[in-house]
Amino acid sequence: ANAQPTGDVCFASAPQTVQMAGRNIGDLLNDKAISWGSFEGGFNLQTVNPNGTTGCMRSHTNPISGMLIADYNGQYTPFQYYPQSSNLAHTRPADVSEIGHPGPANHEYDLDDLLAAANANNLPAVSYVKAVRYQTGHAGGISDPLNEQMFLVQTINALEKTRQWKSMAIVIAFDDSDGDYDHQMSPIFNGSTSPLDALSGMGICGSGDPSLGHAELRCGYGPRLPLLVISPYARPNSVDHTITDLTSITRFIEDNWSLSRIGGGSFDAIAGQLTNLFDFTGHHRTPPLFLKPDTGEPSH
Repeated sequence: ANAQPTGDVCFASAPQTVQMAGRNIGDLLNDKAISWGSFEGGFNLQTVNPNGTTGCMRSHTNPISGMLIADYNGQYTPFQYYPQSSNLAHTRPADVSEIGHPGPANHEYDLDDLLAAANANNLPAVSYVKAVRYQTGHAGGISDPLNEQMFLVQTINALEKTRQWKSMAIVIAFDDSDGDYDHQMSPIFNGSTSPLDALSGMGICGSGDPSLGHAELRCGYGPRLPLLVISPYARPNSVDHTITDLTSITRFIEDNWSLSRIGGGSFDAIAGQLTNLFDFTGHHRTPPLFLKPDTGEPSH
């Protein structure tokens, strides 16, 4: 579970690394020549932080926990695990015009490149964005909701001021609950008959008939998590009750650009759609909302 990407220069001596096979959403976008990029906090090894750290040792101190936290973690960069979409040497893009397109950086960039591209009106059609670790909202002293809020508000405020905002949709998703479970069990969309599962009985998860064929040991869905959409096309003051998961975002990308499905057991094949979160009729456009990064209150 904690394996780093094989070959990443920042984890050459990691005790456990892994490389993924198969295709990812980047491959599907490349097939249709759709611009895309993955923007990871701490990815640029040439940056020197205010505390003097640089390279793979770039770090920040979490001001709430007091812990010194490395900016970069290969586990946060999913495209680093695939040989066709990795940038294991953390090569920089030649210039802002490369961002989103084939080049030395291979679609893998630093978080700082996100706003540089947006301000140059060159933001990729599809962008994956991850904060430096102390602002990811991860529990255990690594981050916290207030540091996460600072990152989200500062980033979204900046994006809302760009020319590309009028056609933008920002999806905020979380990868685990960190133990903050709620009272409602999620429905079982993919069963499992693995002896390592024991949800409905020993060796049984749900009906025991995996919806995705070979996708054993993936009993799901797991605990409920927030998913937010911020966009001029978002339905205002609305809560959608469609059952979705993280691959609903993948499905939205596939459907919006008429891509194929990833296949190979990916949950995008059974994921609920995000379309009910939007109003594409042209009857309404949600105006931008600017917040104060430190309090989350509206900024007038």
